[in-house]
Amino acid sequence: MGLVLIMWKRCTTRGWRTLGVYTSHGIFSSGMPTRGRHQAQPIRALLLWVVLLWDWLTPRRWSGCNLTWRSWWRTIWLYSRLYEHTRFGVTTWHSWTLWASWLPSTQALPPLTSSPPMTNWVRRGGEGLREFYGLDESDLDKVFRLPTTTFIGGSESTLPLREIIQRLEMAYCQSIGVEFMFINDLEQCQWIRQKFERPGIMQFTLEEKRTLLARMVRSTRFEEFLQRKWSSEKRFGLEGCESLIPALKTIIDKSSMNGVESIIMGMPHRGRLNVLANVIRKELDQIFCQFDSKLEAADEGSGDVKYHLGMWHRRINRVTDRNITLSLMANPSHLEAVDPVVQGKTKAEQFYCGDTEGNRVMSILLHGDAAFAGQGVVYETFHLSDLPSYTTHGTIHVVVNNQIGFTTDPRVARSSSYPTDVAKVVNAPIFHVNADDPEAVMYVCNVAAEWRATFHKDVVVDLVCYRRNGHNEMDEPMFTQPLMYKQIKKQKGVLQKYAEKLIAEGAVTRQEYEEEIAKYDKICEEAHTRSKDEKILHIKHWLDSPWPVCVCFFKMDGQPKSMTSPSTGLTEEELGHIGHIASSVPVEDFTIHGGLSRILKGRAAMVGQRVCDWALGEYMAFGSLLKEGTHIRLSGQDVERGTFSHRHHVLHDQNVDKRICIPMNHIAPNQAPYTVCNSSLSEYGVLGFELGFAMASPNALVLWEAQFGDFHNTAQCIIDQFICPGQAKWVRQNGIVLLLPHGMEGMGPEHSSARPERFLQMCNEDPDAYPKFSAEEFAVRQLYDCNWIIVNCSTPANYFHVLRRQILQPFRKPLIVFTPKSLLRHPDAKSNFDDMLTGTHFQRLIPDSGPVCEKPDGVKRIVFCTGKVYYELTRERKNRGMDNTVAIARIEQLSPFPFDQVKVETDRYPNADLVWCQEEHKNQGYYDYVKPRLRTTVDRTRPVRYAGRGPAAAPATGNKAAHLVELQRFLDTAFNLDAFTGQS
Repeated sequence: MGLVLIMWKRCTTRGWRTLGVYTSHGIFSSGMPTRGRHQAQPIRALLLWVVLLWDWLTPRRWSGCNLTWRSWWRTIWLYSRLYEHTRFGVTTWHSWTLWASWLPSTQALPPLTSSPPMTNWVRRGGEGLREFYGLDESDLDKVFRLPTTTFIGGSESTLPLREIIQRLEMAYCQSIGVEFMFINDLEQCQWIRQKFERPGIMQFTLEEKRTLLARMVRSTRFEEFLQRKWSSEKRFGLEGCESLIPALKTIIDKSSMNGVESIIMGMPHRGRLNVLANVIRKELDQIFCQFDSKLEAADEGSGDVKYHLGMWHRRINRVTDRNITLSLMANPSHLEAVDPVVQGKTKAEQFYCGDTEGNRVMSILLHGDAAFAGQGVVYETFHLSDLPSYTTHGTIHVVVNNQIGFTTDPRVARSSSYPTDVAKVVNAPIFHVNADDPEAVMYVCNVAAEWRATFHKDVVVDLVCYRRNGHNEMDEPMFTQPLMYKQIKKQKGVLQKYAEKLIAEGAVTRQEYEEEIAKYDKICEEAHTRSKDEKILHIKHWLDSPWPVCVCFFKMDGQPKSMTSPSTGLTEEELGHIGHIASSVPVEDFTIHGGLSRILKGRAAMVGQRVCDWALGEYMAFGSLLKEGTHIRLSGQDVERGTFSHRHHVLHDQNVDKRICIPMNHIAPNQAPYTVCNSSLSEYGVLGFELGFAMASPNALVLWEAQFGDFHNTAQCIIDQFICPGQAKWVRQNGIVLLLPHGMEGMGPEHSSARPERFLQMCNEDPDAYPKFSAEEFAVRQLYDCNWIIVNCSTPANYFHVLRRQILQPFRKPLIVFTPKSLLRHPDAKSNFDDMLTGTHFQRLIPDSGPVCEKPDGVKRIVFCTGKVYYELTRERKNRGMDNTVAIARIEQLSPFPFDQVKVETDRYPNADLVWCQEEHKNQGYYDYVKPRLRTTVDRTRPVRYAGRGPAAAPATGNKAAHLVELQRFLDTAFNLDAFTGQS
């Protein structure tokens, strides 16, 4: 049968890592990963080991060649290990298989330390083989039949051993190395083989070479211009990897040829200005303005440093003569945090244009080698790549692998062989390429774009390069990498090397090359001159996600609009119709669970009684917005059913596996689609994804629900760096909604608190200043000025209204909702339809409407609270018979603080003590936020007392009995009218 065994082994691991058997009929196993990966079928594994044993015991000769089977295996094994190369102090082991995998470049960047003996051996090619095996010249001329799985022969089916070695060296021992044998798909493996093994693949036309040179000139001279003009400014230049610019432009050109119309990009700070200038085509004078510290900033927000800014631009692609939209997302210094945001925005654009296969919209993510290997969000983002509700149908990842992380060497920065190994979890091929070979870079990027268009899967381009300066232009790298930077200083620039190559080939003349340089230098100088005319620095010129409509929500002719709170109520008929959908199965012959049948009957009964609980109130809000044309996307862990089994937005047929029904998509014929999707067990990646999704359109309600509010802190980076300050830094509105289950119910320190104190601490409102707005627009102007909205609703009706207000208000702000757990089924936590009818709206504060209203002068205490604790307070007040002496007011909207409505309540009860009551600990919860605002409301004439749990390190006790004792203790304080006697 003509078996040829392919073995792949790393010297840094124990045992064989990948085994494959090839036959004249094709492949039996493209890979048998071990150590926890997919195990090959037993018959395949047995076959492999039989062949191995046979080889070990049988000294037969092979087709008249002096190489025995065992010697042949040793040859392959040696090739798999023989090239340990050292570049700039980084030692890396590469692997190679006879016909399929790769041996890395012998034309790589020059090593900065002495090479291992085998490096010199392999560079000697056939001579080294002869010495190692004792072969004479005639052995190299023996002819072998080539396997059908290789493409090195071109049109030939047999080749001499000498030619086989030479062609393998051309395919796998030049500037490109390929990792792909871990991919468990023969078609994909063969596709990659033919892209790199076919003779003569690296052929470029004269026009392509001249275009590549021009792009290298722009990339290099841009950095040199910035260095000349602003040598003492941080800019995180691209020196050492100038080929990144033609790499990206090649990907864009090829993708445009394949029909892509929009590309969303994310990248770190290194090289960002160059990408903005030469890829996105941001006006150079606008970039240069960012270096002028004397320019006055427009009153549009706090802004951000120049190497964090993003940009959106639509232009004609000169290669394809087609329109293409490029968007580079703004991002913080937190490396890789933008990855899921880019993927979410890409998914949204695909969704809104009906691009179900990712043929029109795609994403490109740029990474640094240290961050790609070190940041966990990279792994989280990769694992979204093939999930039905999150896939973007393939992302091209480009790693700027300068072989250092600030001052840290790779040997102490990662445990994997390569920084790109994380990509193997999704079977993404990895193309390593010497960034000092622009033509190899161009070829690899073309292949990467073709791969994405063909298979709609992720692919990684690893640009192996260096960093000519320190971490920034002010940093001294010789402190920590002296030998490395001595070699880098000797390294000739890639532009100079490539220009000399083309001049030697006759592709360009030296005069043409110098004219190209002079042409771009002139462009930069003219832009620099224009930049001096700018007087004001506008952040709005750097929008990365402009909305096609509603560009200016709040102004008309440059003046603020007079606005009032929108009516968010519905008609009786609409409530009844949506309630009917929520309590029925709109699909015939669909069997639901018996327990769910009882839940639906309960909903139907509530609709008949004109009341709703929390789940039904949410259903009413979602259903009405869908009917009005607003797309809704709800994502998070277990959101389809709901962590607390209350939602049930996806029904499962009990008799047919995987058959589901989403009643919300059956509300009206022309409704907007409803997307509800259980996410992977990730907070950081998924919240970032949903944030990106919400950026694409203002006409969408995008919600992320934490399984418990406590778990949001693993996504703290997205909250702190994007959601909270996003508009201030980047003039970018976003209406994402966070649903965070919160409440102290004796469930322990990890299932009790959504940490409201952290969200409230980041509000941009001045606690010591009473807002000076007119009564008519007080509420809306507050909302417009705040950085985000924080609510803790105590009724289903108010939850219903706040969700609808999120869309109906004429601007977008992030909304943080502390949602209940015990209130989901609390008998008193229900709302009447009257509270949801036309003319009703969200109540920022719900005043006490009981007996205290009859004689407010006799009220001794007014207790302000928020959320679930209200029901515990009312129960305790009733038990104590204090309905006439203690008023309880619920602050439903915490930020922006309802100063005006709180003032009404404090003025209504002039003789009452002011008490803030919360179930959280004193150093947590709302107290530190509410107290100064209450004091401001009463002009600091009345003290604000505290009733709640005392300070603590943990959010809650893990002991149920202790929990109840703490609860009763602060309730006693709240209703003991003498509790604060004698206190100042």
